[in-house]
Amino acid sequence: MTSPEYRIEHDTMGEVRVPADKYWGAQTQRSLENFDIGRDHSLMPMEIIRAFAVLKLAAAKANLELGVLTEEKAGIIEKVCREILSGELDDNFPLVVYQTGSGTQSNMNVNEVVANRGNELAAKKLLHPNDDVNKSQSSNDTYPTAMHIAAYEVLSKKLLPALALMRDKLLELEKENAGIIKTGRTHLQDAVPITLGQEISGWRSMLDHAEKMIGDTMGPLRELALGATAVGTGLNAPKGFDKLAAAFIGAELSADYVTAENKFHSLTSKDGMVYSHGAMKALAADLLKIANDIRFLASGPRCGIGELIIPENEPGSSIMPGKVNPTQCEALTMVSVQVMGNDAAIGFAASQGNFELNVFMPVIAYNYIESANLLADAMTSFTGNCLDGLRPNREKIDENMRKSLMLVTALNTHIGYENAASIAKKAHKEGTTLKEAALSLGLVSDEDFDSWVDPEKMV
Repeated sequence: MTSPEYRIEHDTMGEVRVPADKYWGAQTQRSLENFDIGRDHSLMPMEIIRAFAVLKLAAAKANLELGVLTEEKAGIIEKVCREILSGELDDNFPLVVYQTGSGTQSNMNVNEVVANRGNELAAKKLLHPNDDVNKSQSSNDTYPTAMHIAAYEVLSKKLLPALALMRDKLLELEKENAGIIKTGRTHLQDAVPITLGQEISGWRSMLDHAEKMIGDTMGPLRELALGATAVGTGLNAPKGFDKLAAAFIGAELSADYVTAENKFHSLTSKDGMVYSHGAMKALAADLLKIANDIRFLASGPRCGIGELIIPENEPGSSIMPGKVNPTQCEALTMVSVQVMGNDAAIGFAASQGNFELNVFMPVIAYNYIESANLLADAMTSFTGNCLDGLRPNREKIDENMRKSLMLVTALNTHIGYENAASIAKKAHKEGTTLKEAALSLGLVSDEDFDSWVDPEKMV
């Protein structure tokens, strides 16, 4: 029975009551009722919905050009898709990730919203969600297409710009600190000198490499499954639809999208997503290392290493007055850990491509998009709230470097490894300087020691 709050929609299984103020239809409503799983935090990402809008728009244009859809219908479909892209219809996409593994219900959610909103705009029953909006398509090829589009777009428009921002800041710090000589460390133990600029250059180079690796993985993401329909044969899609639709998608997004050469592969294998997320995992590993280096080097302020000074952004303790913690480092490392967990989920889900279809696609897409967004947000926050205010503690750096026993390494080529080791051991045991120990053992002269053990010559 209808009421002011509900209307009756139907599908092949019968009638369903749908909220009167929403544009979705019966299949969306059934999914909404049957999959109440993780609703508070696992809605289908809007990046996927926007990608669906682009592909539905492109499919309508391709169908129009191929003569299987009228100009009126194609025009209304495009108009509604642009409303979706502008965010006007966001509250019409309520489905969760944990639904059918092909993403069929989200595909139908978009089809129903486009059809019902389109009919409202046309002021008549013009569009059918399956026969018109989904023409020449299947959920089996639209969801992997939307997944690739969403992945490519979030990388190019969000993650890579955030990475470049952080990399450029590190390059700036690298140059600013090029002349500061400090203690190098290996195995958490003192090692030979290095400049702070050289140390930072290692961090910067990690991001250079991550940027290239992520870029290398974006090629496979530009390959679209659209046109494969149900099992890869292209049943019910007109000849040329796949290439034409990919071209329209590329034109819409200003990117070189192409139709997948082998549609059977594009439906059942998610190797492109695994490959691309693997590069994000590599970035996460580097970011965790960078954040850890900075928080350890900033440890103290009096009882730690204390060679770096981090911004004081907020109180660090509810009980210890004046305490400041490396909170941006902690946030970045937590994001890195989450991305590594997401990678495990994506890898396992991608391995479950049975016969002609992978049915773990929504969870792959969800975790991929979460990783990209988290990394982008975390790098932006870390750059603005930590790196922008990062400063060297010159006095502490110089103090630590001058008392390092590993400066003795400079003597190796002059007096031999064993003699140099005896100097270091004597200085450590007796708590003296290297020079005092060397002179006491009679292994070098005062003048030679000052000439040979010069940190500036060691970097």
